Amino acid sequence: MLGVIYTEYCSVYTTKLRLCEPVFKIEMKREKQLAISSEILKEEEKTTPARKPVVPAVEQACQILLCLGETQREMRLSEICKYLPMHRSRIHAILHALLQFGFVEKNLQKKTYSPGPALFSLGRTYLDQLSYPAIVEPFLEGLAREANATAVFGFIIGDHVLAVAKHEGNQNIGITLRVGHRVPIALGAHGKAILASMPEEERRKILRDNSLFFKGNIVRLNKKHLEKELARCRELGFAKDTGEVTEGVNVVSAPIFGERERLIGCLILFGTFPAKIIDTFGKKVAEAARQISYKVGADLKRL
Repeated sequence: MLGVIYTEYCSVYTTKLRLCEPVFKIEMKREKQLAISSEILKEEEKTTPARKPVVPAVEQACQILLCLGETQREMRLSEICKYLPMHRSRIHAILHALLQFGFVEKNLQKKTYSPGPALFSLGRTYLDQLSYPAIVEPFLEGLAREANATAVFGFIIGDHVLAVAKHEGNQNIGITLRVGHRVPIALGAHGKAILASMPEEERRKILRDNSLFFKGNIVRLNKKHLEKELARCRELGFAKDTGEVTEGVNVVSAPIFGERERLIGCLILFGTFPAKIIDTFGKKVAEAARQISYKVGADLKRL
């Protein structure tokens, strides 16, 4: 949890000077989302048995930091009070403590608060220690064992996907991909998973290219049909390939996001498991990809 908070603030602190004049529509959208989240939390408190905080002051400090991070702008004390179920004096006291340790900065003229430099230092330490293979390995192993297939974490580098980590299940027929091997970004299930998750402008730029091999053969590619597949992928959270690229090999893939919800790679599961259960494994791959995204700094609420 703290690692994700630090990763979030590492970015927020370094970019807040550039956000001093935010786009009005975007800012209002984020405020509305935060207000809605606040209302949902209040409703849940009415119907859900109260959970006793282990260390109330620490939990409240975390809530304040997350509140500042979600708005991505300076906030007055009165604004923070609107979003958090805490007394004004309590919030003020915690802000003062965070200010002393550099976790929060205060603009004396505007009387507003924002993330402080101490968070940048902690975030930088967390990012330096971040190891993708170590993070994804438990997920790859679990998927590979359950499907008796090969699970791969691919990292996007330019117009290719680099195999960074993999785990092979107990397959009767050996199907593998060497770590360090690069494959085109516009190929098969992983290509569809990545393309579907890209910003629209980037997606249309790639679709204008004639060197697309989502089906393994450029002659067989129908772009209108592909657009429908991409829409379906966004709806389900994963893409699939039932022997279209390599006959007899079924593949499912889901996108992975990093800090600031930036698309960084994908999770791929391929093997000879039956096509009739491909959607079952697709859901498992999508959920694993979401958990990995969370661990490397993405905010799942914004995906």
